[in-house]
Amino acid sequence: MLQVFFAFKVEHESKNQHSKSFQRTGSLAFEKVYTANQNCIDAYPTFLAVLWCAGILCSQTPAAFAGLMYLFVRQKYFVGYLGEKTQSTPGYIFVKRIIFFLFAMSLAGILNHYLVIIFGSDMENYISGISKTFSPLLLIP
Repeated sequence: MLQVFFAFKVEHESKNQHSKSFQRTGSLAFEKVYTANQNCIDAYPTFLAVLWCAGILCSQTPAAFAGLMYLFVRQKYFVGYLGEKTQSTPGYIFVKRIIFFLFAMSLAGILNHYLVIIFGSDMENYISGISKTFSPLLLIP
């Protein structure tokens, strides 16, 4: 849904250019919308990969919470990018924090898998508890 919103914003700004073809260059408003959309598109595959890995390998609840936060923060980043450039910085930093959290969850899940194979001890309950404890910290700006 979020990508559709971004695409419609780019299309709307492109139509305001009064040209029949899609052009990369144009007014400042179009440049901002297009760049924000490209930034979001570039980061989306990474987000999906770490979200799925964190949900499958570690714990689904904190991963889902982080995914919802990512969507909200990406919207904030996009809208902030349309204003002053400094308005998009908090959203960018917040997105980096969420991606790092999901990556750490994925890494902990992989580590737990190898601990089960090598030593036979399952730390899934501890890792799940820790990730559920740290997921509300994502709300702190």
